[in-house]
Amino acid sequence: MKKILITGANSYIGVSVENWLKMNPESYSVDTIDMMDGTWKKYDFSSYDVVYHVAGIAHADVGNVSEETKQLYYEVNTNLAIEVAEKAKNEGVAQFIFMSSMIVYSGCKEKMITEQTVPKALNFYGDSKLQADLKLQSMKNNNFKVVILRPPMIYGKGSKGNYPELAKLATKLPIFPKVSNKRSMLHIDNLCEFVKLMIDNEESGVFFPQNGEYTVTSTMVKMIANAKGHKICLISGFGWAVNLMMKIPGKIGGLATKAFGSSVYEMSMSEYKENYRVRTLNESIELTEG
Repeated sequence: MKKILITGANSYIGVSVENWLKMNPESYSVDTIDMMDGTWKKYDFSSYDVVYHVAGIAHADVGNVSEETKQLYYEVNTNLAIEVAEKAKNEGVAQFIFMSSMIVYSGCKEKMITEQTVPKALNFYGDSKLQADLKLQSMKNNNFKVVILRPPMIYGKGSKGNYPELAKLATKLPIFPKVSNKRSMLHIDNLCEFVKLMIDNEESGVFFPQNGEYTVTSTMVKMIANAKGHKICLISGFGWAVNLMMKIPGKIGGLATKAFGSSVYEMSMSEYKENYRVRTLNESIELTEG
């Protein structure tokens, strides 16, 4: 039996992975710990085989934040992650799994990220994740395996972020612009299975899990509408308007880019020796909206 400690009690990803692993109680024992105060520093890590660190701050409004807020992102996303990893290493934990993000490539010009793409963050949020990501990689050795996960947008029933915003539009609008973009996404069940395999196979390294299909925003909106029994018509000829919105500085431009821009991992980066894609895109939409 593997003993796993998940940092970040009550987080969407943490709870999802906990529930996924607990479906096999004979193989996994899972505990969670709250990182909101400093009590975790006194917690004994020595009995655990794996620490899965998901605690962090996400979904930053990067256009309007104080220097104090920026510093908080580094304290939580960077410094806390490193402190937890150092404690795990010192107390004999064999594997440390860190939730990084595709956001570490947000400053890159490439629309398709490949194995050769060097991470470059666009803002303090991405940089706070990248700094932890790189430092943690340097901590691995034969006795301390480090897994860095750089997933794209994660979605599923009850998720936060950009997906639920699109879902609202899909159930309210009568029409939606037809676009031909491509985005990498990852359904929560596919992530949970991937984390399980990382634990089972005692992996170490940087990984890029994603769904088996790229997502076209307008097609996904149509799927969501169908799942909700809402009629929506995809209209061509709005490319100029979409491009104009994406060039608007600030929040509007940022949201438009996330919704209609292209950003993908080369699919070969995300292949693994065992299948972790337990949900197709269509199945994942039905589960999320059902």
